[in-house]
Amino acid sequence: MKTLPLMIATFGYVGFAPVAPGTVGSFAALALYAAVRWSGSPLVEAVTMALVFGLGVWSATQTEKILGINDPGPVVIDEVLGMLVTLASVPLGWGGIAAGFVLFRVFDVIKPFPAGRLESAPGGWGIMLDDAMAGVYAHLALRLLVWWRPEWMLR
Repeated sequence: MKTLPLMIATFGYVGFAPVAPGTVGSFAALALYAAVRWSGSPLVEAVTMALVFGLGVWSATQTEKILGINDPGPVVIDEVLGMLVTLASVPLGWGGIAAGFVLFRVFDVIKPFPAGRLESAPGGWGIMLDDAMAGVYAHLALRLLVWWRPEWMLR
């Protein structure tokens, strides 16, 4: 039963990338984003984020136990959620997707309040909540960029 939570928490073992697993996980999340966006359904987008959150809390908690480490580096399901939140329901072209990726990585690293505090929640809750909040900040910044420079974001 250790394989399933580890596979989910590391997003198909992407989290074991030897360099910058969080960034690699964020990039890999774009494949899920593309599939969800292709569906064209806001409901599919919302359900996917809810499922990633729920599965992420469970699998990250289990992976902490399996690896014996708090907030282990290979857990990147939180980055997947953060990217989905960042890009949710915003009409974007390649420039906007790239901007969303950079914005999420910045907010994930700097963890502005309350993201840093959410990280201290127990187990998978803390792992998932801080990145969800970073995704909210990145989403709002991305919407501002789309409003300010739509010609850059929609291509």
